[in-house]
Parts: sequence; C-alpha cells; structure tokens
Amino acid sequence: MRIINLSSGSDGNITYIETENLKILLDDGLSAQKTVEKLKQISIAPSDINAIILSHEHSDHTKGVDVFATKFNIPVYAHENVWLGLDEKLKQVPLKNRKLFENEFELNDLLITPFEVPHDVSCYGFTFQKDNKKIAFATDLGHFNDKIIANLMQSRIVYIESNYDRDLLFKGTKYPLSLKRRIDGPNGHLENIDSADAIERLAIGGTRQFVLAHLSKENNTPTIAYSTACNYLQKDGIQEGRDIKIDVATTEIGTMFKLK
Repeated sequence: MRIINLSSGSDGNITYIETENLKILLDDGLSAQKTVEKLKQISIAPSDINAIILSHEHSDHTKGVDVFATKFNIPVYAHENVWLGLDEKLKQVPLKNRKLFENEFELNDLLITPFEVPHDVSCYGFTFQKDNKKIAFATDLGHFNDKIIANLMQSRIVYIESNYDRDLLFKGTKYPLSLKRRIDGPNGHLENIDSADAIERLAIGGTRQFVLAHLSKENNTPTIAYSTACNYLQKDGIQEGRDIKIDVATTEIGTMFKLK
C-alpha cells in the first residue's frame, strides 16, 4: 500500500492511496486542473483513479470533484449523511457514480471504515486496511473522544489535524470573534496542543508515524505545529525521531509512505 498527501490545508485537501488493485483519492479540494497536475507529478493518470471518497461537503475537500469525477467517469463515495449536503455541489456526477455507504465497506482489496467526527457539518474520518496494514485519517474535528481514538488505534500511520495555534487565532488574525469561537469550539477544528495529546495516546498504543494535517495558513505554521507537538510529547518522555516520527503535510506533495 502506498499513501501520499498531494495537498493539505486551507487551500485544499487531497490524498492518494494505492494498493496492488486499487487507486483512490481521499477528498479533492483542488480544481480539476490542479488535481490532474498533482497526479501527473506522481506519475498517475487521472483515468486510473478508481474512486473518490469524501469526508464532508466543505469546498476545501470537494472543490474539484464535480468536474474531475465527471470528466474521468470516477465513482464518488460519501456517507449517506454527507450526501445530503453534496447534491447541489456535485450536479454533474451521474447517479450511477454516486455511491453511498453507512458502515465499513470494501473496494477491491481495501477495507474502508468510516467513523463520525465532531464538526459543524456531517463529517467522517477513515481507516484504510489491507491485510494487517492500517492507516487512518482524522481531520476537520473540534475534539477527540474515546471512540475516535479507538478507531485510530493500531494504525501504522495517522494523518491527524493540527489546524491552529490558539494564540495566533485569537491575537494574530482579524477574524470576527464569532468565527474564532467556531474554530475553537467543540465542533470546529483541532488546536495544536489537542492534536499532540491525541498523538501521545496513539503513540502509547503503538503508532509510530504521524502526519500533522489541515494546517490553517492564517492561524498556524508548519514550524509551530511541529515544535508544539514535539515539546508536548517530550515532557512525557516521547521523543520525535527516536520513539515516533512526525511529518507535516502542506500544499506541496508530501512524503510517499510505502507499507509492505
């Protein structure tokens, strides 16, 4: 299994996942043209994509889907609750390519398990498993709970939201106070410290590779997110580079992870 994040953050989110028999995209928040360009950079033809799986309806996760999926005749999968907010956004995708799921499902040799995460619209994280190899994604969530942590446990790699620094959010931007409170609320996004706390729990459970994802370009930086996580974990004896590895996803193509 191969996994590579093609873009992450406020400007658009898209991840490529591949097995021997399957090529899929998790979300597509870039324009169709940019999606094609990103795939070209990793030597993947758009026509080879077997499915697009959507976490929720927000445009930074769905911007390119309507044009891209229609042009290349790609099925689009989303939870039945998410489709309620997608119908008006994906007008070109034919009915035959609109796929609903409620619980875990299989695509060829990949087991896909959705789990609900707290956001201001219906939103889902995912685990992807082939044989004993499991990876997980949890972004666009205002807080973690035990059920979400349980879904992420035993993953080889976890892409985890580290959206904002609280000081930057409340002191460094001109957002309206109502928007700041929404971002910082229980159904908003995940702050760096809260992300680090979840990483600690998952590291204790055995996960060794983490990717900080969905960073806000206004309220965070890769350096702040990374150093906050490292400093938080160091206090409890978990050292990045020795005990675990932390990467940071950006709008640039990230690390290609290969699980054998």
